[in-house]
Amino acid sequence: MLSDVTHSGRSDAPNVAQRYAVTLGQTPHPRRSRPDPRKEDILAKALQTANLQERPVSRLVPPHGNELRVFFKMSREREPRHRTAGSSASVRAPRGVCNGKKRLECPVCEKQFAFGCQLETHLRIHTGEKPFECPVCRKKFNRNGHLEGHLRTHTGEKPFECTVCKKKFTQSSYLRKHLRTHTGEKPFECTVCRQRFTQSGSLRTHLRIHTGEKPFECSVCKMKFTVSGSLRTHLRTHTGEKPFECTVCKKKFNESGDLRKHLRIHTREKPFECTVCKKKFTQSCNLRKHLRTHTGEKPFECTVCNKKFARSEHLSENVHIHTGKKPFECTVCKKKFVQSGQLRTHLLTHTKDTHRE
Repeated sequence: MLSDVTHSGRSDAPNVAQRYAVTLGQTPHPRRSRPDPRKEDILAKALQTANLQERPVSRLVPPHGNELRVFFKMSREREPRHRTAGSSASVRAPRGVCNGKKRLECPVCEKQFAFGCQLETHLRIHTGEKPFECPVCRKKFNRNGHLEGHLRTHTGEKPFECTVCKKKFTQSSYLRKHLRTHTGEKPFECTVCRQRFTQSGSLRTHLRIHTGEKPFECSVCKMKFTVSGSLRTHLRTHTGEKPFECTVCKKKFNESGDLRKHLRIHTREKPFECTVCKKKFTQSCNLRKHLRTHTGEKPFECTVCNKKFARSEHLSENVHIHTGKKPFECTVCKKKFVQSGQLRTHLLTHTKDTHRE
């Protein structure tokens, strides 16, 4: 019954109770002679998803006709009790004194909300309902604000500007994340290794390193990945798709990063500089390899002869010596070699023969 639903603080609490706590045999509010079927469908789906038979957070009332009425528990802190003078009995304090708090509780995850509209929006996370559709690409969203932000990808509008570097963004949340690149703030910390991150999504992805979780599986070869982007890139190895094209030479790539690296061949840009000898490189990996010539670090060790190398490719060539494999073949005479350097030296013999002729 409605008396089971506690409320305090706001004058609209009875209205909220009548919207979300309709019980069998109870007359709804005069302005709502009939329950909203769309909302009741959302709540029914949430209860079905949560399998709430084992959790007494809320209860289902026997259906009345074709309608499923859902009873929501409105929970709040217990109101303090006061003893009256000369009496051992305790009385409830006046309504509205409990810090002005009134809570609506999600029956699925027990998250609490102050207003019914907030709970209704939250429930779409559990039901999967996405009522807001983009009229351009038909993509759907569970919040109107998310749709508004998405529409800017079609219009090109970027109303949120960084005050430091003037870079613009389609959504305010993107700007907030970007500002951390200037402030150096990293509010999200891994509880295992204490590494910190600027974005919560980066932390979630990082945690999979510790858990070993790989939720994204290739439908072709069943290979699994920790990040959805890695799966999308991998799928192109099966489809042969290369969507990133160089505007200069028309060469195509399956990753945008590979295209960016390739473009530096044309621009001759070398953004990665050695802090020791000031030599510059087009790629960060080449700089890392170069730095080992200064530090003397040799992280790659042969398991056969225990010889160490500064580069992984040098280790691979050393392994070929042990296995007898000769993967480098001359395209002219078909002679094979263990190391790529040996093949390059050999190719000179063909160029000399050409000059003699």
